[in-house]
Amino acid sequence: MTSTTMIGDLIGSRGSDDRQALHARFERALDEVNARFDPPTPMRMQVGDEYQGVFATLGDALSASLLVRLALHPDGDIRHGIGRGEIEVLGTSPRVEDGPGWWAARAAVERVEENESRAATRTLRTAYVDSSPSAVMDVVNASLLLRDELVTGLSERSLSVLRGLLAGTTQRDLADELGISPSAVSQRVRADGLGTILAAHELLGGLA
Repeated sequence: MTSTTMIGDLIGSRGSDDRQALHARFERALDEVNARFDPPTPMRMQVGDEYQGVFATLGDALSASLLVRLALHPDGDIRHGIGRGEIEVLGTSPRVEDGPGWWAARAAVERVEENESRAATRTLRTAYVDSSPSAVMDVVNASLLLRDELVTGLSERSLSVLRGLLAGTTQRDLADELGISPSAVSQRVRADGLGTILAAHELLGGLA
């Protein structure tokens, strides 16, 4: 069965001032994304700071990776490896899976780690590997590189605005919640590339 797999790895939580609180936020984020996308294999914490899940579409996985990262940023960050390929069920009690789909997700996480050591790609946090590489894979990875660069540079206030917009809150309501003017929200959307992130999020989310 060909599936879209995802592996997430919480970065540097052991150095957090309040690791327990960070993990609680992490678990809430996974629960919220599971409720939103209803993945065939819900995202669950594994050993240490890693989690795994299987999504119905590539678009769902790409969208989920952004939402989980935004739930933690800037207090915590996370690497995401998204894979596409066949999955083999090796056992059911407990459920154990393996195969090219999972190998691709693991290779994608390793790609992120490798790119973090390079100046030009140090902000990359999400990568996609298909067990049958195609031009689509290259386009998706180019989009992720730009998306992660934009998100990494956002201030806490801009992150709050982006989270609200992704949740469907209007700019006027966000202004009321944040105690700023609607024009200030609009300026942030334009100046910080939030509109670009939202447009890319919608396009990537539509991938099958």
